[in-house]
Amino acid sequence: MRALPLALLGLVLAACDTTPGATDRAFQASGQIIAMGGGAGGAANACFTCHGLKGEGDGVSTPRLAGLDQGYLHKQMEDYASGLRPDEVMTRVARGLDPDARRAVAAWYADLPAPTPGAIASPAPSVWLNGDAARGIVACAACHGTEGQGAGEGQPEVAAQPAAYVLEQIRRWKAGERRNDPRGVMAAAVRPLTDAEARAIAEWLSTRPASQARASASASASVSASAAARPAASRETRRPDRSDGA
Repeated sequence: MRALPLALLGLVLAACDTTPGATDRAFQASGQIIAMGGGAGGAANACFTCHGLKGEGDGVSTPRLAGLDQGYLHKQMEDYASGLRPDEVMTRVARGLDPDARRAVAAWYADLPAPTPGAIASPAPSVWLNGDAARGIVACAACHGTEGQGAGEGQPEVAAQPAAYVLEQIRRWKAGERRNDPRGVMAAAVRPLTDAEARAIAEWLSTRPASQARASASASASVSASAAARPAASRETRRPDRSDGA
C-alpha cells in the first residue's frame, strides 16, 4: 500500500480535527455573544429570539432564564445536548455548542437580573403548600419554596414562569416525555395531580415574583448532585426503577 502524499495526509488529519476554529471561537467568546448570535450553531440558534433580549422569556410559553441558578441552567443545557431532556428546538441549540459554550451561556443568563413585575396577591394552592398524603403527593414547597423561589441546594426556582410553560412541563413529566429529574422525583410528584390542580399551580406560579438573589459559580453544580445527597421530602418520592439520576 502506497503512503499518502504529505499534502493529502495533512488534509485528512485536518478533516478529523474537531478543535473549534477561529470563527467558532469568536462566536463563542462569551455567554452574551452566544445568547445573541447562536454561537457556532449560527444565528438560527440565537437564544434571544425565544427567551428575550434580557432572558425574560416571552410571557406565554417560553421560560424566563434570567437570574436562575447557574448549576441548574448548565445541567439543562447538558441534558438537552445528551438527549436526556429531548426537545425539538433546544436539543438542536445545545448540540450546536461545545461544553465550554454551554457553560458560558448558562453563567451569563444566571447573572442577569430577574425581571421584577408586580406580584398579584393570591393564595397558594393547597397542594403546593401541603401536598396530599392520602395520594402520596409531597408538598411542592418542600423543594421549590413557599413562593416558588427555590429552596437552595439545587432545588430550582419556578416562580415568575409563564403558566403555559409550567403546565407543559407538568404534562411532560406525567407522560414520561421529560425524564431528567434526579431519582424520578418530579415524575412521581406530579403523577397524582389532577388537571385542575396542575392548572392552578401553573397559574399561581406565574403571579409570583422572581427571586432577586443572583446565582453564582458557587451555586449548585447540578440538581442531581444535590438531590442525591438530600434525605428530605423529595427523596420519599424516588422510584427505584430509575437510574438517570442515581
